[in-house]
Amino acid sequence: MNIPDSFRRLRSGYEAYLLLERGMSANTRDAYMRDADRLSQFLDSAGISVTGAEASDLELFVSDLHDLGIAPRSQARIISGMKSLYRFLHIEGEVDIDPTLLIDGPKLGRYLPDVLSVEEINDMVEAVDLNRPEGPRNRAIIETLYGCGLRVSELCNLEIGRIDFDEGILSVTGKGSKERFVPMSDESIRWIAEYNPWRSKLLVKRGEEPFLFLNRRGHRLTRVMVFYIVRELAALAGIKKKISPHTLRHSFATHLLEGGANLRAIQQMLGHESIATTEIYLHIDNTRLREEILMYHPRNIHYRTGSK
Repeated sequence: MNIPDSFRRLRSGYEAYLLLERGMSANTRDAYMRDADRLSQFLDSAGISVTGAEASDLELFVSDLHDLGIAPRSQARIISGMKSLYRFLHIEGEVDIDPTLLIDGPKLGRYLPDVLSVEEINDMVEAVDLNRPEGPRNRAIIETLYGCGLRVSELCNLEIGRIDFDEGILSVTGKGSKERFVPMSDESIRWIAEYNPWRSKLLVKRGEEPFLFLNRRGHRLTRVMVFYIVRELAALAGIKKKISPHTLRHSFATHLLEGGANLRAIQQMLGHESIATTEIYLHIDNTRLREEILMYHPRNIHYRTGSK
């Protein structure tokens, strides 16, 4: 992506602000920087610098996001990044007035993520071809994502030395560089042990030695590679839902809640800073409860069948 010269001077300062003052994780910083670059390119094409933009110019940028068909949730994230950029510019004295103050994001309903059933999870793990050399690794990936509720970035950066197999606990560094301890499922422990002999035969690249999940060339797996592994197994299992590694995390939390787990305990295992983030799973549970009532309550059965 070509960065306009007028923005290059400010760009490194903004990235430092996101790291040092906002304390954002690397993934969030990358997203905010991409959004800032997109905005600077849009303005530059109209002959406007980032510091010279007015609210009307930024409203055109927001309209362009809509015209491109970008989903409302992605629009909201980009607008949030734009507001963050101008907050920084205002703090630094690069702009006298923050032009984003009156710009609102798209209205969003509460998003209820897709969740796999226990049967669908079973179908996915059964779809793993254990005759392939990487089969045990792929089975361990699914069992760890679902059995521990990890984010895909946490899985990719999981270090062998941070797993206590005797106690069945692993330590992960989540958003905001916060460490948490997560109980492991028996299946995740079992399949990591099955995968380790294959891993031990790899020629591991320098600097990648600590990481658990590696590709055939001895590099740690990327988020994209894990996405493809999950998507391929879902297709082999005949699952039609649009899923990602995060779907397994959602399923982990939902199944815990349905099984009677305390919401606060789920919050701690997921690494959510606010209980409000975890409460989305209450809405999923309530939605399923309503479906059960509609399906099985006697009054609804009578209505559907027309019986008296």
